Amino acid sequence: MPPINYVGILAAAVAAWLAGAVWYGVLGKQWLAALGWTEADMAGPDGKRRMPMGPMILSFVAALIMAFLLSGLMGHIGAANVRSGVISGALVWVGFVITTIAVNNAFQRRKVMLTVIDGGHWLLALIVQGAVLGALS
Repeated sequence: MPPINYVGILAAAVAAWLAGAVWYGVLGKQWLAALGWTEADMAGPDGKRRMPMGPMILSFVAALIMAFLLSGLMGHIGAANVRSGVISGALVWVGFVITTIAVNNAFQRRKVMLTVIDGGHWLLALIVQGAVLGALS
């Protein structure tokens, strides 16, 4: 197994986190609607909307853990380029991520659009991570 590329893991986590920021920046209104929330639901006690720092930090930590584990998985299967990194990320998404999101949202009786938006975000994140890890391996 190749040595752990910590710079590649950090770069993959940052890239996925930024891709998520763009994703929800574009689809934020649709995401709120799928949750059944309004802009007022996102406001603090003073009526102003603030970035939710706790979830933002958690999101980055999750991206870091995902990048670390995707890197390890890619190392075990011998994936060492952008193409195989993208394929690895997509297969992890199909096998573990979208299945989990779909089941959770179905039991919570969430709108299908929430699964589409959140699932799309994690597909993007894993493809970006796989591409970055593959490029930097």
